[in-house]
Amino acid sequence: MSPSIDFSNWGWSKKSSNSTSTSKKGNPVVVTMENPNYSVLEINGPDSAFQPVEKDRTKNAKQFTWVLFLKAHKAVNCVAWIGNILCSLMNSVKKRIFFGTMESDESDKSMKAKLLFRVIIAFLVMALAFLLFELIAHFKGLYYFHNHNLHIPQTWEIKGLFHEVYVRWLRFRVDYIAPTIQFLSNFCIVLFLIQSVDRMVLCLGCFWIKYKKIKPLIVDGNVEHDLEGSNHGYPLVLVQIPMCNEKEVYEQSISAVCQLDWPKDRLLVQVLDDSDDESIQWLIKAEVAKWSQKGVNIIYRHRKFRTGYKAGNLKSAMNCDYVKEYEFVAIFDADFQPCPDFLKQTIPHFKGNPELALVQARWTFVNTDENLLTRLQNINLCFHFEVEQQVNGIFLNFFGFNGTAGVWRIKALEESGGWLERTTVEDMDIAVRAHLNGWKFIYLNDVKVLCELPESYEAYKKQQHRWHSGPMQLFRLCLPAIITSKIAFWKKTNLIFLFFLLRKLILPFYSFTLFCIILPLTMFVPEAELPIWVICYIPVFMSFLNILPAPKSFPFIVPYLLFENTMSVTKFNAMVSGLFQLGSSYEWIVTKKSGRASEPDLLAAEERESKAMSLQLHRGTSDSGLSELNKIKEFRETIPPKKTNKIYKKELALAFLLLTAAIRSLLSAQGMHFYYLLFQGVAFLLVGLDLIGEQMS
Repeated sequence: MSPSIDFSNWGWSKKSSNSTSTSKKGNPVVVTMENPNYSVLEINGPDSAFQPVEKDRTKNAKQFTWVLFLKAHKAVNCVAWIGNILCSLMNSVKKRIFFGTMESDESDKSMKAKLLFRVIIAFLVMALAFLLFELIAHFKGLYYFHNHNLHIPQTWEIKGLFHEVYVRWLRFRVDYIAPTIQFLSNFCIVLFLIQSVDRMVLCLGCFWIKYKKIKPLIVDGNVEHDLEGSNHGYPLVLVQIPMCNEKEVYEQSISAVCQLDWPKDRLLVQVLDDSDDESIQWLIKAEVAKWSQKGVNIIYRHRKFRTGYKAGNLKSAMNCDYVKEYEFVAIFDADFQPCPDFLKQTIPHFKGNPELALVQARWTFVNTDENLLTRLQNINLCFHFEVEQQVNGIFLNFFGFNGTAGVWRIKALEESGGWLERTTVEDMDIAVRAHLNGWKFIYLNDVKVLCELPESYEAYKKQQHRWHSGPMQLFRLCLPAIITSKIAFWKKTNLIFLFFLLRKLILPFYSFTLFCIILPLTMFVPEAELPIWVICYIPVFMSFLNILPAPKSFPFIVPYLLFENTMSVTKFNAMVSGLFQLGSSYEWIVTKKSGRASEPDLLAAEERESKAMSLQLHRGTSDSGLSELNKIKEFRETIPPKKTNKIYKKELALAFLLLTAAIRSLLSAQGMHFYYLLFQGVAFLLVGLDLIGEQMS
């Protein structure tokens, strides 16, 4: 028998003298033991551990106070963080105003080039006058602009001279200004929708290529076997490196080209130097001599007069007698670094495909994360190569040559008229003429060539001006040839309406007109309205599509949208100057490079150069050799000129125009319009003060 233990004698269940049998607390607990030698007990004790917790217990006052303190601390930290950002921004603005230099490009010297700036200033003055007028009316209690269905007072309702002037202004605004602005806005909206549809079609084409895994194939499958044999299976290839005063990057491009995996007796490298700085000429000559001593077939060419810019440089090099022996020419700008197997990935596409004129490779960038400007450029260029070039190459066999990182069949160049000096976009010019002659192009998205993005806004702006003025020059010159050419009608339509008009003219036109001029004006003329989907929904969706090829850039979707609108003033100005042949349309300024990609290579090269110099000194070089070495060393140690950030007048004027319109939108209680105008105005302000790219100390 199991022992019987009575827990009631332990004092747990004792009652007070005034307790009743119904005052027991707690519930009986039945415990079943696994061992049958023990009996089952009943516990009725009112232990606190068995008492239920009250659900409606009030919160502790001290805990509640601490929670409030923590939330207040977080709020203060957030406000302090925002305050620090604003303070640093204001300090940067202050420094830029005092130490920045005003923009003084050649494009600002002619009266025609100043026209756009004067138009913006006129709109700004009008906006300020309208804002002052509306504020006075607001404080006088004239709230007609609050009513969507505007009610113009009758004669007996007018009180005072100002009221009469204000009513006359309302009538003039409703009868004449509003219909004109509404017509222009509707016209721009139609262009905006057409361009958005074109962008969506390109994206769908890219998705289809990804889904079907479509890639350009090598026609002759035995080409790799031919290349593995004797050197005679390799075609003769000419490699050209055009450059001009590019001290920071010349070494990396020459080094990369000289290390291409191609038989040395089947390869010739031309370094086409247009530099007008004697020190840079000496450095490039020394680099060419170094690789020549290593057995590379390399030639240095220098022109005394830089006529025709890059096109003239390439044309002069192609006129050499020895070039007639070569079948293909590869072109790399001074900051491009091809992989050693570049030619083996591109040249095989030509064999068995006699109609192929160009093989274009993709650009990749070494300084994508350098600053906000380079990140935003990367979004644009990733979309250009991943979507535009790839879709046009797969479905149309035509796209604009990017001017570098491509291989041309020399026969196609000659039959298309060669390099012409008539525009600043010689690459697009030769591509259009080759297309009109029936030649085909291939784009290889998997073959990538390393290069550098401009890190300063000044360099980027000049590059974009050239890229958007040149196509309009070319359109004026090529239009008769396109119309009279023997290509198919749909190819003519694609060239005229899609390649030139829609993507080169309409895009900058509506971007600037709609979002920088018409939208601010609708704040002062509320009878002409822009739908919210035009301002917000469609632009955000299109920015989302643009950013898909660069998924790591999704956090920058809002800055990208704002920055693209700020660049519209530069692109619009360039488009107009190219279309009407204004003074800056034929202006070519070499994009400044930083040479960041070549820092490790330059250090290694400097070490090798110093060893070579010391070795030659120990061996006892001649006096002329010593003088040359000393010159090269002196030129390498030359201190570059001091750079400063600039202040851009057009961007600042548009910033004040948009901010003025944002203040006016507050009177009409237009929430989304206010936020858009505010953020866009701040974006123009930052760009105008050159606070977005490289900051010079």
